[in-house]
Amino acid sequence: MSDRSEQAAASFSGGLNCAQAVAGAFAAECGVDEATVRKLACGFGGGLAHTGRTCGAVSGAVLALGLARGTALPGDSEGKESCYTLVQEFLRRFADRHGSTECTMLIGYELSDPRGIAAAKEAGAFAARCTGYVRDAVEIVEDLLKEP
Repeated sequence: MSDRSEQAAASFSGGLNCAQAVAGAFAAECGVDEATVRKLACGFGGGLAHTGRTCGAVSGAVLALGLARGTALPGDSEGKESCYTLVQEFLRRFADRHGSTECTMLIGYELSDPRGIAAAKEAGAFAARCTGYVRDAVEIVEDLLKEP
């Protein structure tokens, strides 16, 4: 495990959501203020605001990849497609490790229902499962950013 993945896991355990922890881990390297990245990532936790959709660690990784390798230029279809390819590879690797990129599938609780969130908290599912998803998301992003 990398230092950055452990730092992200500690940030998650310290109260950030999964997306904030993953995206924030890459902010400085991308020349962006970490507080700003955390604000941008805030709504992605719990599978998009506790709807159980795309895992927040996955969303945070997509944000990080966009910051690192995305384009901001209108009409830069080559740059956009290059970023899309990188994100697709991230999604493949994450799903290969965990069987899904969807929060409900990964955590095993229906987060769009307040009772599901309460049950997940009571069972310690976020700490038991999501901390590992945060670590893995960071490590996969690190690996992808090392590749040409």
